[in-house]
Amino acid sequence: MIAGIMAIRTLPVQEYPDVVPPQIIVSTTYAGADAATLENTVASVLEAQINGVDNMLYMMSTTSPSGLLTMNLYFEVGTDMSQAKLDVNNRIRLAESKLPDAVKRQGVEVAERSNDTLRMLALTSENNRYDTIFMSNYAINNLLEEFKRIPGVSEAIIVGNQEYSIRVWLDPQKLSFYNITTTEVINAIKAQNEQYPMGQIGQEPIEKNVAFTYTVTSTGRLNTPEEFAQILIKSNTDGSSLKLGDVATLELGSERYFFKGLFNKQPTSMIRITLTSKANALEVSDLLDKKIEELKKEFPEGLKIDATYDPTLFVRASIHEVVVTLLEAIALVIFVVYLFLGNIRATIIPVLAIPVSIIGTFAGFYATGFSINLLTLFGLTLAIGLVVDDAIIVIENVERILRKENLSVKEATIKAMQEITAPVIAIVLVLSAVFIPAAFMGGLSGTMSRQFAITIVISVAISGLVTLTLTPALCSLLLKKEEEAPLWIIQKFNDLFDYVTHHFGKIVQKAIRFSLFNLLFFGIMIFVIVKLLGIIPSGLVPKEDKGVFFAVTTLPAAASLSRTHEVNIAVGDVALQNPSVNKVGGFSGSDFSSKAYTTEAGYSYVRLTDWGQRKEANQSVDAISKDLMQKLSSNKEARIVAVSPSAISGLGVSGGFEMYVQNRTGGNYHQLESYAKEIVARASERQELRSVRSTLSSSTPQFRIEVNHSKAKAYGIDIADIYTTIQATFGNIYVNDVNIFGRNYRVNVQAKGDFREDTKNYGDIFIKASDGNNIALSDLVTFKRVLNPNITKRFNMFPSAQILGETNAGYSSGEGIKIMEEIAAEVLPEGYSIAWGGASLQEKKLLETGNLSFVFAIVFIFLILVALYESWMIPWAIVLAVPFALLGAELSIWLRGLQNDIYFQIGLITLVGLSAKNAILMVEFALQKMEEGFNLLDATIEGAKIRFRPIIMTSFAFIAGTLPLALSSGAGANSRHIIGTTVVGGMVTLTLIGVVFVPLFFYLIMKGKEKFLLAFKSQKPKT
Repeated sequence: MIAGIMAIRTLPVQEYPDVVPPQIIVSTTYAGADAATLENTVASVLEAQINGVDNMLYMMSTTSPSGLLTMNLYFEVGTDMSQAKLDVNNRIRLAESKLPDAVKRQGVEVAERSNDTLRMLALTSENNRYDTIFMSNYAINNLLEEFKRIPGVSEAIIVGNQEYSIRVWLDPQKLSFYNITTTEVINAIKAQNEQYPMGQIGQEPIEKNVAFTYTVTSTGRLNTPEEFAQILIKSNTDGSSLKLGDVATLELGSERYFFKGLFNKQPTSMIRITLTSKANALEVSDLLDKKIEELKKEFPEGLKIDATYDPTLFVRASIHEVVVTLLEAIALVIFVVYLFLGNIRATIIPVLAIPVSIIGTFAGFYATGFSINLLTLFGLTLAIGLVVDDAIIVIENVERILRKENLSVKEATIKAMQEITAPVIAIVLVLSAVFIPAAFMGGLSGTMSRQFAITIVISVAISGLVTLTLTPALCSLLLKKEEEAPLWIIQKFNDLFDYVTHHFGKIVQKAIRFSLFNLLFFGIMIFVIVKLLGIIPSGLVPKEDKGVFFAVTTLPAAASLSRTHEVNIAVGDVALQNPSVNKVGGFSGSDFSSKAYTTEAGYSYVRLTDWGQRKEANQSVDAISKDLMQKLSSNKEARIVAVSPSAISGLGVSGGFEMYVQNRTGGNYHQLESYAKEIVARASERQELRSVRSTLSSSTPQFRIEVNHSKAKAYGIDIADIYTTIQATFGNIYVNDVNIFGRNYRVNVQAKGDFREDTKNYGDIFIKASDGNNIALSDLVTFKRVLNPNITKRFNMFPSAQILGETNAGYSSGEGIKIMEEIAAEVLPEGYSIAWGGASLQEKKLLETGNLSFVFAIVFIFLILVALYESWMIPWAIVLAVPFALLGAELSIWLRGLQNDIYFQIGLITLVGLSAKNAILMVEFALQKMEEGFNLLDATIEGAKIRFRPIIMTSFAFIAGTLPLALSSGAGANSRHIIGTTVVGGMVTLTLIGVVFVPLFFYLIMKGKEKFLLAFKSQKPKT
């Protein structure tokens, strides 16, 4: 117990153990490239080399119109990510020779991090004193590096990449007037903004001795827009010159202008902080809070920072609720124990087993490397009812002997332990064995089951040790031969229970008499169990009210950033009118699912008030999001859908399902989109589904430029100069770097906004021919309107359409997956397939392997019982009790509208052990009575009667300890409801029906064994 107390102080606290597949993110930028170009020249090249890296589950690539490529590589849980990162880096090195030069210059970044966002921070200023560029760069220079040094933080970035940049805004008309080309301007900047090494004067070796050695420096890189304005473009012999400031406007601006942020209606600079794969979110969050408080002291006046998204709030609230449930369970167990035992001294004995076993289990957590999380806390809550069971069995047996035999307390205790030691050891072994298969299962479900299983095993093992050592000692010290009369209500309860026990023997006798009818009932029950299992919807983990949802906005293809921003402003205005909405953070110009930058997409984090302030039905996250969507349905500019966060943080982009339609035929994206649209259309008609959408849009209006090579050659114009001029005018040319505030920033060349508004502006852009004359670009290029994808995705090397969606209230994610598979099978032709990602992939794996741990648990118990009883027949009387628990579990889950998920399956495994525990007590005492000379029928009935009271007592204690889980409320209640309802429902039917059938099975099996032995002896030849 002391070791457990010490362990509690050091154990990490988190929502779940490390169950999310770790990932490596590969990213690079190809400035000015469209999504298709990025896919063909960069993504496919890198994928070909990376594919097949050890332990990789799947990979997904996203290309965006901003020239950004992001590849997400997901690995098996438990993979050595340092080695995986090294392997990926080595493979990328092999692919570099095939990448475009512009990509090589930018470099390919490889980072190991979680997909989970730890915090979204919003920087705002009072009365909009500072613009977003200033706030972003204040964060870059003063905050981000501090955040990155926090242990567990993988990345801290400014959303939208608003780093400072020397922006050179060219005026094409002035360039034409001065007969200057864009290429000449770029070359001038390169030449005059460069750090050239000058060497030293007097540097050895030299023939003559010199007194001093001097280092020679040059002007080097420029630092301010004013200095850049003085760059010479052209100089004449008469002393006149043309400078950069004469043909361009220069400023210290932002590197990118494709994103706008909002926080509670104010312009904001957003900071996204992500975790490393194995970081503890709560620990890192606490360190982050301390760091923020420290840094706020140095903020300029009027600058504020706030969290628009913080998933750890839900984790803390959920763990708090589970701890409250744990305390409620302890109180209820103590009450039930007192109700049955009837006096304080007897109640103290099993109650003392609770802190010893529960607190001692934390020492086991420390030894096994576990954390304090929802699963281990659930295990401890269930263990409360289990750890008192063994002690109750001992006390009840001691009191029974004291009542019936003339023995002292010490003698009664010794005799009781002689009778009960073997069953107690058997119970501990069985309850431990039932969880062994779960502890060795792989994948996400195996990791989650392992935490729960080991928790139960450790607590039960400690409880068994306490029962065999401390409990008998306390019995001999605290119990008395003659106890005082209990309270009136306790006495009446005991009278009622004695009456029930007396009639229980008659019920068992009748059950044996009408065994054929009861076996028929048992067969019908098995049929019902199988049918119910097929009816109950499936899922991975239940949807929870996490206190936040996302409002995802999608405008028509190629819609401008300003239009998207106006929609996000409207979303924030409407959301903040609801008193249950606390904060709204808007992202304009960023796609929700891929986080790619595209002007027609955006989303908002809608943060709700605390769960304690939202107890009404219309204040749930589902009700509030539905109300917001109804109010925003009149917005004609965009499609707006509400999306819930992922059930397990970091596992998928959102809640619901994540499906990919893969094109394996080599066809184009237009064909792929047509099938994806058909799937979405059919899915949207189903009442079970909502917010079904595809992220693929292959019909984004674009222009394709075709250069007239013949005409360019006729004018003596280099083709490369044409493309450079176009990129520098309508795109963005990165020239070189500049040193400001002790950091490197980029120098970017682009035309002024007035010359980038329409295709007509190509007539304002000139390029110099070989004879010195200026030729308009419009004379050298032609335009063609085309429809192409704005964002492309590839899943496991195949072009793919991502389809996301959720299920409506009352339907599980498993039902959603099944519906989508049915629709895809109807729509997709040969050469097209579907794949699952995120939580959906893990759910599919759970459906395939989830029942194995349950089956193996029964097999393990059976084999242990075979060894214990040295019989292949007797264990069947115990194992056949399991279906009664299954019936109650399935009925209760079905009646409450809950789902078959990992918590349900963990509950079933627990019920297997509990079923065996109760049956062992009856079988053990029936065998003892047979050894004492009772015939089979009398031994069966007497054994059932003797153990009826302790079985009911321990079962009620366990039900009382688990009931708070089934009836809880607050954050994370749905998970508690499933595991609590499963176990309570199973224990009720096991206690009410199973106690009658176990003696029946024992009698029939032993009777059959007797007949078999008699038949065998009769057929044995006489010698």
